[in-house]
Amino acid sequence: MRIVTTVSAMRRQARRWRQSGIRVGFVPTMGCLHEGHLSLIERARKAVGACGKVVASVYVNPAQFGPFEDYSRYPRDLERDISLTRAAGVDVLFVPDDREMYPTNGDGSFSTYVIEDSVAAGMEGASRPHHFRGVTTVVAKLFNIVLPDIAIFGRKDYQQTAVVRRMVRDLDFPIRVIVGPTVRERDGLAMSSRNRYLSVQERERAPAMFETIRLAREVVRKASAPLSAGQLRRRLIQFLGGQPGVRVDYVAFFDPDSLRVVQRVRRGTHLALAAFFGKTRLIDNGRL
Repeated sequence: MRIVTTVSAMRRQARRWRQSGIRVGFVPTMGCLHEGHLSLIERARKAVGACGKVVASVYVNPAQFGPFEDYSRYPRDLERDISLTRAAGVDVLFVPDDREMYPTNGDGSFSTYVIEDSVAAGMEGASRPHHFRGVTTVVAKLFNIVLPDIAIFGRKDYQQTAVVRRMVRDLDFPIRVIVGPTVRERDGLAMSSRNRYLSVQERERAPAMFETIRLAREVVRKASAPLSAGQLRRRLIQFLGGQPGVRVDYVAFFDPDSLRVVQRVRRGTHLALAAFFGKTRLIDNGRL
């Protein structure tokens, strides 16, 4: 596995592959890798085949963190990431720094951003202003650097995948976006790098996120008619927020394709939720 740290070197390699007709699969990450990331790398390998190339990136993108969020303490473990990606069969690991990704050309400013303002509007977009502006900007830059044919994202970040797909469609990126399933711990907790923040007690309570989704599925399954979104939301907030030390950020019901909020919940409606376990904010989602 080759480790590349500069935009120019990554771009030269990407252009050589493109000129040779070699298909490239790309898995962008913020590092601190877990089985969920490795499943995306495996999916990328299957998508491009034995003759293709797989690129993964590790970059903690400051532009998608708010001023009071966890950028400075976001978990980082590059040595372990290198070991895991090498074992997973990644061909190139792209590890740029901030100066590479956000050059200022000596004038101290970086001022060009990519903004999607439709599917990014609610849920995470409402709770974390400018978060998706940072996501779309860095993903667009990575796409222009790596020049992939296929990009792989995880379903745990459901709204993020929808935002990226809309950006790819609207800006004519010649890239196929594949979404891999959420990988969970044995107790149902969605794998996330932020799970490392949880105390022992918080980790014991964290499966309540998935239990909330399961409760919603059971209620919808038993219903003989569409349900009031407001009533079901209140029931789920009461259930999840009733756990010690848990503060619910949002519970949202929406159409899985358009991400439009719905007032009536039925089979096929999608649920997304976010909650704080102590100071750690977790997200999850699921089809009902």
